[in-house]
Formats: sequence, C-alpha cells, structure tokens
Amino acid sequence: MTIRLGDTAPDFTQDSTIGPIRFHEWAGNSWVVLFSHPADFTPVCTTELGLTAKLKPEFDKRNVKAIALSVDPADAHREWIADIEETQHTVVGFPIIADVDRKVSELYDMIHPNASATATVRTLFVIDPAKKVRLSITYPMSTGRNFDEVLRVIDALQLTDSHTVATPGNWKDGDDVIIPLTVQDPELIKQKYPKGYKAERPYLRLTPQPNK
Repeated sequence: MTIRLGDTAPDFTQDSTIGPIRFHEWAGNSWVVLFSHPADFTPVCTTELGLTAKLKPEFDKRNVKAIALSVDPADAHREWIADIEETQHTVVGFPIIADVDRKVSELYDMIHPNASATATVRTLFVIDPAKKVRLSITYPMSTGRNFDEVLRVIDALQLTDSHTVATPGNWKDGDDVIIPLTVQDPELIKQKYPKGYKAERPYLRLTPQPNK
C-alpha cells in the first residue's frame, strides 16, 4: 500500500511497550510523529530514539505525540529502552510498536525489499489531528534522521493551517512568510497581512510571520 500526502492514516491495533494500541484512539486530537526503525539494539536507532525522547517538551508544546515501530517484540523493546535511557541520558516517554507480524509495516509500506526483505527502513510520517498524512520522509537504513527538521516542518504545517501563508525554503519559526498567489484582492491582503509585505516580484510577496 502506498500512502500519499492527504491520505487518511490507516488505523490499526497492535502490541506495544505499553500494551495493545488502537492507533486512531491513541492519537486522539493530537498531531502524531510515527516513525519506524530497522531493529532494536542497533546504534543509529538508539541515538534516534534518544533524540525523540529529549524532544518531548518541544513535542508537548506543539500538541504532538511520538510513537516508534520495529518488527521486534515488545519484550525486546523494553530491554532496549533501558540501554537507550542509560546511553542517551534521557527517559523514553513514548510507546514503541511491536510489529512482529509486520501488519503495520506493510500497511504503511515501511519494508523496502531492495533495502531489506525483513527490516523496516527509516520511514517517518507526520499525521494531523484529522488523521491526515501531512509529511512522509524515508531515509536509508544507514542514515540517522534530522529531528530538528521534523520540528521545523510541524511548525510550518501548524502555521500554514492557521494562517493563509506559505513558508519559503529553509524557513524557521519567526522568519518572514509568503503570501500565496491565491490571495490577490488588495482589501483582503490588508486584512490578512496587517504588517504589510515586500514584493520581490509580483509572484513573490514576503510578509512578517503572523502571531500564533
């Protein structure tokens, strides 16, 4: 199954480190970062889950829940969490799905046979409170993910959901944003962008970031 942006994230029930999870019910009205890793007790994954654990305060500010997944069983996950917490100096406060039968991995197309016939690749989804997929990123198995980028994209998604703006390349929270081409009426522009704007070109209009 191929999951595209705007699709409803498939629901599932699967075992995890906190017991069986029904995904949509667990997600509730939060944003979700769902990410897979190839295997427990592996070095790159250990650093990634440590980084995710340390980002909990930032995720909480953004109404985001994190949930990880691999095809290892829950008991192995729990043993590995002890290693993560000791080596990465953090507390793993999010569940890890135990996808032993690969039900979720196949549902979300997380196993790429040309990379590994059995292990999940480093796939990451950002899912909004309406259960729509808003971002998908797939990294090679040997390359750790940039979780600062995940936060940056969530900031951009939440801003553009609440205001009629787009974000330029390398945008960070607080930077100028773009007035979309769909907004052309001068009175509407004054109403929506009271801080004014600078037109580099008729199609490239930059305005200060709106207040959240």
